Amino acid sequence: MSGVALSAEIVADLYRAACLAELDALKVGNVHAYAAGHRMEVADFVASAEVSAPHLARAGARVGQRVRGGVEATISAVGQNTNLGILLLCAPLALAAETAGRLQPILSAALAALDETDGADAFAAILRANPGGLGRAKRHDVTAGGAGVTLAAAMAEAAPRDRIARAYVTGFEDVFRIGLPALDAARHLGLSTAWTTTAVHLAFLTSVPDSHIARKHGAETAEQVRAEAAVALGGIDLRSEPIDALLAHDEMLKRAGLNPGTSADFTVATLFADAVSAARGDVR
Repeated sequence: MSGVALSAEIVADLYRAACLAELDALKVGNVHAYAAGHRMEVADFVASAEVSAPHLARAGARVGQRVRGGVEATISAVGQNTNLGILLLCAPLALAAETAGRLQPILSAALAALDETDGADAFAAILRANPGGLGRAKRHDVTAGGAGVTLAAAMAEAAPRDRIARAYVTGFEDVFRIGLPALDAARHLGLSTAWTTTAVHLAFLTSVPDSHIARKHGAETAEQVRAEAAVALGGIDLRSEPIDALLAHDEMLKRAGLNPGTSADFTVATLFADAVSAARGDVR
């Protein structure tokens, strides 16, 4: 039978594995096993995955509770925001994993059911994490605390300017349309696990402007980073394991202070969604 419910222990293990697999891959502009960056080290992300996993996978918890608990544990452990985007993307998937049935419809139902308590917890988590380039919004501004605002409404308001928020109103379209197909294609080529992860990251980096870069440096810069990556890396053959070419692009982005963090967040979410689907026996 496909779509079996998963225990909290399994969900936590799959989440940790997705976080660690993402770190093992060469993801240009991000922190990874080949190079640190942006004043962060791989060890910070390893610790973050470990301490946030129990909160992310807490049985019966709402999405907002999972995000807030994970962020609080992370800040206490490493003293900085390393995984807010990861938690925002993985929390709905973790909740959906607890229910038997087809993953996508269950995920869509969970996103539609997000309420004011989810909004308050998520807003508190975002304020605690204090992500770079947060800025101010005309409606549902996070600094106002989110009182009386459903998380679904807040994400719908932010969706035009933030790719993670957009995921909440599109049923995680980017994961299912960009990430998972890229992962399947990379596996079909016979790439090793780390290089399939690189393929997923490149798919996001070259397909859509990175929201983290857009928040900190503007939409025009985010599009420029996407276009340059598409030209330089879009057709690269990962079967040759082109470490030098990728590291050159990695160094260029880091030297300019450009961190495609949202692309990395979606990479983790893709790996997590794939692992959850496999463990549940889902057919894609």
